[in-house]
Parts: sequence; C-alpha cells; structure tokens
Amino acid sequence: MKIATIIVRVLIGLLLLFASISYFLNLAPEPVVTGNFKAFQVGLVASTYLMPLAKSIELLCGIAFVSGRYVTLASLLILPITINILFINFFMSPEGIPVALFLFLGNLFLIYRHWNNYKGIFVAKE
Repeated sequence: MKIATIIVRVLIGLLLLFASISYFLNLAPEPVVTGNFKAFQVGLVASTYLMPLAKSIELLCGIAFVSGRYVTLASLLILPITINILFINFFMSPEGIPVALFLFLGNLFLIYRHWNNYKGIFVAKE
C-alpha cells in the first residue's frame, strides 16, 4: 500500500506541476472550446486573480506531492480545486473526465492514507 501511495502522490504531483508550469509559461496552446465551457472560461479569464491563484496553489501542491513534504496540507489545499476540475469536466467538457476523476480519487486516496494526521482537526477543545 505504501508503494501505491507513493505512485499516486508522484503522479498527481507531476500532473499538477505540468498544468501550472504550462499555464505560467504558456507552453501548451489553448484548446479550442465552444458553448457553455467557452462562456465559463471567458468568465474565469475576466477575473484577473482566480486563475493565477488556482495555478499557484496547484504549483505549490505539486511541489509538495513530488517532494513528499507537507502532503497532508497539500491534499487539503488542492481538494476544492480538484472538485471544481471534476465538476467542470463532468458538466461542460466530458472528454477530460478520466484525468479529473484520477485527480479527485487520487486526492481522496491520499487523504485516506494520511487520515491519522487529520484527526487533530476534528477534536473539540474545551
């Protein structure tokens, strides 16, 4: 199980690093989008801080996953982004569902594997 955890962690980290670095350095051409997804993307681009913020978090979490340090924190930070990626692909761009599903389920797997680290969050202080 430890080897599976390392493999999932590194694959997710590399995927996040590739997505964020290619966004900041404009390495990959923008895919042609139409319909509702195009309207959604125009809205994201119009807000000047949302995409750079999300991609910065992806970059930091990708570094954490690849290096194996702060994985517990990185899993929590990237969870809302992976949920958004999953929903966007599910409702607007179905061809990206396999990668989005891998990101989301892989992140849930990492949270499950590090569950003992999260127990302190759920303890009520009196």
